[in-house]
Amino acid sequence: MSAVQDILKVKGSHVYSVGSDTMVADAAIVMNNHHIGALVIVDDDRVCGIFTERDILRRVVAVRRDPDQVTVAEVMTRDVVYCRANTKIAEARSVFKNRRIRHLPVVEGNQKIIGMISIGDLNALQAYEQESTIHYLHEYLYGVA
Repeated sequence: MSAVQDILKVKGSHVYSVGSDTMVADAAIVMNNHHIGALVIVDDDRVCGIFTERDILRRVVAVRRDPDQVTVAEVMTRDVVYCRANTKIAEARSVFKNRRIRHLPVVEGNQKIIGMISIGDLNALQAYEQESTIHYLHEYLYGVA
């Protein structure tokens, strides 16, 4: 059975992050520039939060706060759900579903970030696995061309 480390091998382990004292507007610019939906908030090499598009919408825009005057620390999600590299894909999928999240940092040791996966990564893996199964079944049924 596949594990999170298999996704990281293909995707890579680069994670975009900012410090908790970053202004929301600046964090949003980083997200836009890199076409990503979440930033890991890291202080002293430890994950201390996650900042997502939802955080911007719910905790800044919807309550009409000025993103140039609000730090990420004030609006980030502090209760970070994370996994380890050896976490099974089925378990990660369950976390996404049950916690209603879209991004899952991958950590080792004392919450040192080593990667991040998204629900999109799991969907892409599932599509690849299904396509492979269809291909092999087609070869089995009709022979190799």
